[in-house]
Amino acid sequence: MVLLVIVGVGYVSRPFVGKILAQAQPVTDLKVEKTVAWLDIGDTFGHALAKVALERTHQEVQYDAAYFKIDYPGGDVPGNRGTNTDVIVRSYRALGIDLQQLVHEDMKKNFRIYPQLWGAQKPDTNIDHRRVENLQRFFTRHGSEFEIPVEGVNMHDVAWGDVVVWLLPNGDSHIGIVVPGPEDRRNEMWVVHNNGEGPKWEDVLLEYQVIGHYRYDG
Repeated sequence: MVLLVIVGVGYVSRPFVGKILAQAQPVTDLKVEKTVAWLDIGDTFGHALAKVALERTHQEVQYDAAYFKIDYPGGDVPGNRGTNTDVIVRSYRALGIDLQQLVHEDMKKNFRIYPQLWGAQKPDTNIDHRRVENLQRFFTRHGSEFEIPVEGVNMHDVAWGDVVVWLLPNGDSHIGIVVPGPEDRRNEMWVVHNNGEGPKWEDVLLEYQVIGHYRYDG
């Protein structure tokens, strides 16, 4: 009976091992810089996108989903403001890919095949690229979309620089970029995302239900 209890506790505790390790190895600016430098060695687009996403974690950003009127193309909300989608937009823009313009141009031609969730009658360059569902549709149409098995994301398909969408417990969609873990955990798949506290580098890829997995290199 004692053996069964020990085994049972070990099994139940498994989902929390990542959190314990993360607490034992706190993310620091130095670890970010070391991982960014290490990614510089790679020559794939995924390495480059993971690198600029990690660099976003140096930015102090207050979570703000308010509607802003911004320039087009190349427009952005104030640099100290943003949401989960702004992490994606700003990371791609650092590599010369303007999702604001690309999403808008696609929506102008194909407005009705984009999600009709906000009562809009036409595309809006101020907000369309800042909505998770629109980015999902764009990546599906112009990038690679990976099937999500019933049991969850297939980790064999996940690579650095991939974009992942989750369904949060409150019913909201959430989006982030896959990056390596720190130091001796570089072979692990972590994410950079903004879930209310600014861009963070965290071991939470499997923390929520994955509902979308995309790869887009422009």
